[in-house]
Amino acid sequence: MTRQTALLDRPGTATPPPPLDWLTLGDAFEAACLRRCTAPPTAARPSAVLAAHAPVEFNREDAAQRMRQLLARLDIPVTQEVAVRGLRRRYELHRLWVPQEHQGAYTRMLDAGWWQGRRELLSGPPPGASPARRRSVSRLAAAAWRSALLAAGRHIRRHILGVRFTDRELAAVLIRSAAVLDVPARLRPSTGCFLVSVAAGPDRARILSSAALEPARGPAPEPAWGEVVPPARRPAC
Repeated sequence: MTRQTALLDRPGTATPPPPLDWLTLGDAFEAACLRRCTAPPTAARPSAVLAAHAPVEFNREDAAQRMRQLLARLDIPVTQEVAVRGLRRRYELHRLWVPQEHQGAYTRMLDAGWWQGRRELLSGPPPGASPARRRSVSRLAAAAWRSALLAAGRHIRRHILGVRFTDRELAAVLIRSAAVLDVPARLRPSTGCFLVSVAAGPDRARILSSAALEPARGPAPEPAWGEVVPPARRPAC
């Protein structure tokens, strides 16, 4: 319990960005969570940061398509390319690039979505909050788990459903998001990563149901496929 509490303690930014409306916040927060799921292990790369110019890499096509859909809703253009890796066992990495002229808007939008969404989740709706705000907080919790299930390393066993990633703050958000969805979750730090898990049965079913993709508010543009380039593989957790 002490370790989980420490994860939740985090000072806010010095100059908070202006608040987003609820629909924009949901998309920006989920996109920020997807990006955080792809962060490299800090132990392996101490200088690694989530820079705007760096591409976002996904091991699964549906995670990349979800990111494209969210950025399209936020009016941020993106280019997608596929890199084929492996020798005996071939696999694809889906890389998303934001054009240089849009990187500032991209960074500001995802940073605003992350900090505002994180604050809403960790503080919880204030007493007397409207039903709309309470529903919005539940949607943020579902978005956090949806991004983790799409883009983080799944850890599925007979008795648990878990996700692995390297982001300490995202671990805290997922623990809190599970509580918002009335599901107890466990946090287990490991070497270079965190494992957040829920029990099989009703808890797992509730998380999967809550995290199911909702109908898109608008179509994402057709993928712009780039040249196949062999990128550096992210270290495994």
